[in-house]
Amino acid sequence: MRSVDEHRMEAPDEVSCLVITVSDTRTEETDTSGRLIQELLQLNGYHVTRYTIVKDDYDGIRQLLREAASDRTIEAVLLSGGTGIAPRDTTYEAVRSLLNKEMPGFGEIFRYLSFTEDIGSAAILSRAIAGTIGDMAIFSMPGSQGAVKLAMERIILPELRHVMREIYKK
Repeated sequence: MRSVDEHRMEAPDEVSCLVITVSDTRTEETDTSGRLIQELLQLNGYHVTRYTIVKDDYDGIRQLLREAASDRTIEAVLLSGGTGIAPRDTTYEAVRSLLNKEMPGFGEIFRYLSFTEDIGSAAILSRAIAGTIGDMAIFSMPGSQGAVKLAMERIILPELRHVMREIYKK
């Protein structure tokens, strides 16, 4: 048996997640990407403890992430939106500024899959990022439904329990 398979078998059965949509325009009614993240998490046995929409504001995003990190019931945060290169996009900077450990493979694989399966060379505009803040995993992805579906189904859902196993490993 491969060690990655052993690690997955040792992973926790349940992970409590916070879903954050970063947007200046979305509401709960129009936030299809945030809804998709929640649905996919729940369909795959994850627990969504909270969902919120926050403006694309560097300080506001950082404050929300600091609060999540101090809330011991939140094990993982999944953000969508604000990862582009427009002047208003600040999610990447806010997330990166708080990471204890970065998982560069998440952004690399996301952009590769986006390039080969979805949007071609426009994938260079994505600043998807993941890592840890203390004992909390964090995944930040673009806000489109296609990007969320790709990141969730191909990367996050297959590995989130494994990520948590590694974080909790003493």
